Amino acid sequence: MKIKNLLIAVLSSGLILNLAFPPSSAAQEKEKEEKAQESEKTIIPEEVKSVFKEGIATRKEHLDIPFTIIKHLYLPAQQNLHSIFLFRVKNADLGFFPIAPTPESPEEKKEKEEEKTPPPETESPPIKLQANSNVFLQFNKLENNIPGELVKEVYMPLNLEVESSSYEPDRYELYTTGYPLPPGNYLMSMAITSKDLRKIGAQYFEFSLPDQASFIDRLETTPIFLVNNIKSMDSLETTSEVHKGFFTYSILQIEPNVENIFSFGEKFDVFYYIFGAQPGESGKYDIEADYEVLKGEQKVIQYGLATYEAPIVIQPIPLKKTVIIKSETEGEKKEERDLEPGKYTFSINITDKISGNSISKKIDFEII
Repeated sequence: MKIKNLLIAVLSSGLILNLAFPPSSAAQEKEKEEKAQESEKTIIPEEVKSVFKEGIATRKEHLDIPFTIIKHLYLPAQQNLHSIFLFRVKNADLGFFPIAPTPESPEEKKEKEEEKTPPPETESPPIKLQANSNVFLQFNKLENNIPGELVKEVYMPLNLEVESSSYEPDRYELYTTGYPLPPGNYLMSMAITSKDLRKIGAQYFEFSLPDQASFIDRLETTPIFLVNNIKSMDSLETTSEVHKGFFTYSILQIEPNVENIFSFGEKFDVFYYIFGAQPGESGKYDIEADYEVLKGEQKVIQYGLATYEAPIVIQPIPLKKTVIIKSETEGEKKEERDLEPGKYTFSINITDKISGNSISKKIDFEII
């Protein structure tokens, strides 16, 4: 099986090299000073901090604007791990409103008045709706299940615009955001607010990030997730942002399949990073992965062995099985067919050829 060579090459040259060669001690000291200065800044307004303070001990949600954090992913980001949070919000709760048409200038009005013939009839332009909100993240270290040191405050605007014809007020949309953090246990306080801060929704989410350096004599992976679509961006995203339906990582824009449900005839990409794999003398890795699709205990697809020279994996997975067709005139012949609707398990067996360590993972999915 072949990997997406262009994406892997770009990621390897930028991301993986940074992982292999961390910043110098002088650069690290400068980074610490900058972080210390940033930590002194108050980014979250007092109205939101008051809501966080009220609910943080008991994790009691605040439901002015309801939302649900549904998944946490993480991927390497130099010496940190980039945490990605997926959440859902109902359209109606974000307060969409019609965008007022741009008023005519005096010159445009005068031109219309001077016209002797009425302008030709044209279709009215579609009405657009917009919603303007704020998103705030507060990260505290979690010690013995008690929120401790404040690590970071983050603010992101959430400005949305949709056509009124496609607007569904009761639809829950997927949004994502993220932030790089060092290894440890955390409590994230997250708020979505109206622009004027009169409505505040707050949720709390506990999560842990492993220490990459601890994987010395064993393999482990980041959370494995399935992808509907992935494409390369022109440049890196340098600030934290909220995205609708996708998230970004390095130069990639990634649309995850949160429910792991696919339509008949579709395929997916599997995305993960391998901790603990060792580079060879040339600096390249020698990793093998064996992929299978199971239905219960029965193996329905056996893919060829995939090999990787970097520990980050973006692997296209076609959901097609090979069947043998028998006929009296033609004898036996092989034919590829799409996997039938049903529930399946995607099985991964990973081996690092250099260290000899291996690990197996499974993820369930469904075809409808």
